[in-house]
Amino acid sequence: MITDRTGGRRRLGYPVAAGVFAVGMAGTTLPTPLYGLYRAQLGFSELMVTVVFAVYALGVITVLLLAGNVSDEVGRRPVLLVALGLSAASALCFLFEGGLPMLLLGRVLSGFAAGLFSGAATATVLELAEPGQEVRAGFAATAANMGGLGCGPLLSGLLAQYAPWPLRLPFVVHLALLALAAVATWLLPETVARPHRPRSLRPQGPELPPEVRGVFAPSAVAAFAGFSLLGLFTAVAPSFLGQTLGVHNLAVDGLIVFTVFLGSTTGQSLTERIGTRRALPIGCLVLVVGLVLVAISLAVESLPVLVTGAVCGGIGQGLAFRAGLTAVGRAAPAAHRGGTISAFFLVAYLGISLPVVGVGALTLVLGLRGAGLTFSACVIVLTVAVGLYVLRRPLAGED
Repeated sequence: MITDRTGGRRRLGYPVAAGVFAVGMAGTTLPTPLYGLYRAQLGFSELMVTVVFAVYALGVITVLLLAGNVSDEVGRRPVLLVALGLSAASALCFLFEGGLPMLLLGRVLSGFAAGLFSGAATATVLELAEPGQEVRAGFAATAANMGGLGCGPLLSGLLAQYAPWPLRLPFVVHLALLALAAVATWLLPETVARPHRPRSLRPQGPELPPEVRGVFAPSAVAAFAGFSLLGLFTAVAPSFLGQTLGVHNLAVDGLIVFTVFLGSTTGQSLTERIGTRRALPIGCLVLVVGLVLVAISLAVESLPVLVTGAVCGGIGQGLAFRAGLTAVGRAAPAAHRGGTISAFFLVAYLGISLPVVGVGALTLVLGLRGAGLTFSACVIVLTVAVGLYVLRRPLAGED
């Protein structure tokens, strides 16, 4: 059950919570354009780049399994403050980086933070919405997630290319933003009625409230496919730009990654107009088109086609992601909303980690282009299967 226990502080509302969410998520993708610099400095392989990236997803998954529902018990604000602290610790690891172990530790801490943000921040944004604001709050939650992820590489790419201290300044700036986000979080109202100590931290397993089971599977698998595309761009796209297309501008690297998240935010903004029931299959179709364009760009070595595929794939991912998250969030009872949303993100982050590590491993055998083509083909098959399924069995109870 949720309530407003802080009176006037509720006027801060869901936009402030969405801003905190965006700042937190931006830190998780901040290192993306910098991996080439770290490779040159530390001398590790493309496979290790994907491993460093996937360690982040492992941190997310660990938290979602062990503490995905903790904000339902202890309250939203304490969890958000812990997440911001973990984000700051991650930034400090990169700021004082002294080798690969510190990079790995920074990514794990970043994953822990993202795991806490995913359920707690989404639930906070939704619960702070006044009557009649539910639709806008739902968009704000998903847009803050994807928008934050997109702004991270854009910010670090611009700073690394055009400002001094390319491996330091992005994290100094992010630490300042985190400090502002912490103050805003402290001023937010608590929406959990009776916060209490968690009974235990144990793996939650796949158990879901009965009300949500009918919509969870297709929604989560679509999220898995869409997040696979996001993982490819955030882990491998800068390497492809440099090694295959000869693009060595870090700002351009960040901008290309930003475009896929911009497409995602655009797709999310269209979901309510289309309707959740139709947005999920349409999103899968558009995601397939984007994946095909990405595959073509790899085959013909074309930057414009890659950008077009990024935008198109992002729009499809955004449509499917928001449709799935909306359906799951509406179906979940309030007392279990944080845990249910966390389970949804658990499946999504499996999509952002496992396929990307597979791409890294395949580069050792097939090269970067061959690995990317193989990845595209596999995700296309999965996305088509989900799209056909939801066409035959639309999400129950959604418009």
